[in-house]
Amino acid sequence: MAKAKKPKGAPPFNWTKEIEAEIFTRIICGESLSAICGVDRDDFLPSERLVYKRLTSDSEYMQEYLRAREAQAHRESDEIKAIADAATPEDVAVARLKMDARKWRASKMAAKYYGDKLDIDTKGTLTINIVGNDANL
Repeated sequence: MAKAKKPKGAPPFNWTKEIEAEIFTRIICGESLSAICGVDRDDFLPSERLVYKRLTSDSEYMQEYLRAREAQAHRESDEIKAIADAATPEDVAVARLKMDARKWRASKMAAKYYGDKLDIDTKGTLTINIVGNDANL
């Protein structure tokens, strides 16, 4: 008598637009992916591993994720002003640390807006005209 095959692993995760929206909204609001989809995640959400797997296999999902991260960077940049405004002489060092952390994160998540790198366009042609008959040129 042949043995019945046991199914391997968990059933495929059922991605929905609502689940995607939940993940992206929470990212925009400042939560990390490990907080959203980590060990203590809500039961209806995928694991962190599944999200990363989907990011590598679904370019449309990756684009939505990148837009959410960029929006998160804008949000964190906005928080810098609130932190600075609320700082007191007693907690200025803590406020500075919080602001620096947010500036650094924003520069990585939305380098186009908050990064230190200058975008210099070097395309084009260069024409040099030498005038005169100087033999020492």
